Amino acid sequence: MLPDRGFDISNPAKGRIRSGSCGLTSLGGESDSERACLETGVEPSIEQPITNGHPLRGTLARNAVWMLLGQGLKLLIQALYFTVIARCLGAKNYGAFVGVVGLVGILVPFATMGSGYLLIKNVSRDTRQFRKDLGNALFTTMLSAGFLFIAVVGISHVLFPAKIPVKLTMMVAGSDLFCTSIAGICAQAFMAFERMGWTASINVLLSALRLTAALILAAVRGNPTALEWGEFYLLSTAAVAVLAFVLVVAKLGAPAFNFARQSAEIREGFYFSVAQSAQTVYNDIDKTMLARLSTLEATGIYGAAYRLVDVSFTPMAAVLVAAYPNFFRIGLDGIPATLRYVRPLIERALGYAALLAVALLAGAGVLPLILGSDYRLTAEALRWLAVLPLLKAVHCFLADALTGAGYQGLRTAISAGVAVFNVCINMWIIPAYSWRGAAWSSIASDALLLSAYTTVVFVLLRRSQNLTGRSKVVEARVEA
Repeated sequence: MLPDRGFDISNPAKGRIRSGSCGLTSLGGESDSERACLETGVEPSIEQPITNGHPLRGTLARNAVWMLLGQGLKLLIQALYFTVIARCLGAKNYGAFVGVVGLVGILVPFATMGSGYLLIKNVSRDTRQFRKDLGNALFTTMLSAGFLFIAVVGISHVLFPAKIPVKLTMMVAGSDLFCTSIAGICAQAFMAFERMGWTASINVLLSALRLTAALILAAVRGNPTALEWGEFYLLSTAAVAVLAFVLVVAKLGAPAFNFARQSAEIREGFYFSVAQSAQTVYNDIDKTMLARLSTLEATGIYGAAYRLVDVSFTPMAAVLVAAYPNFFRIGLDGIPATLRYVRPLIERALGYAALLAVALLAGAGVLPLILGSDYRLTAEALRWLAVLPLLKAVHCFLADALTGAGYQGLRTAISAGVAVFNVCINMWIIPAYSWRGAAWSSIASDALLLSAYTTVVFVLLRRSQNLTGRSKVVEARVEA
């Protein structure tokens, strides 16, 4: 995905890099690859990801297979992990845990300040940037995560009830802000080189070690507290971060710490962080607000149902991840190119989402038998949320098409607007309707995202077509 450098939707070329020329538009200075291009007159080569005009062949197909295999294994592990941890914690302790995870999750994207996405963007175009960008990403993460850790601990004193200990917030924050972020950057490093097998391996390893930690805790303590699980959660995630970093150094190279980041890239990274944080808000803030405005039991009921929907979206998420580096290249030709690329992906995603919705509706009744009597109402919550994959199957791909064409800033604005809408409606609907209100607000937020992205993409496409038409008329008159 190509980040936008502004909110000017009337000029699709503004702030974007076009192929075939060293006249790269850059705000705040040129990158190393841009300077090399200007000095030598030769651009870094850009591999074309589409084979015979079809986006599901060649590199993407191979990457998608890797990610689907990895995500399939991860799906199985997560299902076991979820079952073990939900049963041994119970609805109340599980509700406390997911409430804290939801709060920390809002800040996690700012722990890296988008540096992982910048690494993918830069390295997918010029592999010589790798060591410098990896060093910048790790340095940015350690610095930013440190500030955010202090902030989230302070926020938890005000936001959470006394039943949720501050130490639990510290455990989850340490795990997700530092360790998960570092593991994520390592996975993105392999993604930049389109070595999705290693990206998938890191993702599977994270789930596998958390499952192992859950099984050990369940065996040692029959009914553990949320705080006890927080300790195991932190240790397992830290182990993944260390192993992932060692793997990157062995396979790709050690980081080079430069500490220099151009203002244009800082702004791009901030756009990515805001967009990711906004996504976390409208996906997860309802769980944090449930813990505050309703009960921990309601949080556990709703959190379990939403987790199942989230896990079931894994195959579509695999395709999104596999296609991710390609959007940086295809987006060079504007919104028409990214829409042509994404259309068959959306068609297949909708087919899967329709089958998934039917399966969730039909199978919701067995949940209390698997998770225990505490989760009796989770079946109803899951039926309400079964429509979400259908909405996400379209708006997630449209959002990537939008950013691929150079409108990350515009995507960020839409995501932030929906996040604000979600928080505002939850402040009213959760006290009135508890977890059912949270489910309704989630459906409304995803529907609003779909509507907004569809409208913006349509407007941009029409403008692009009008500009192309006028250009052809001018060319015809010149030839005449």
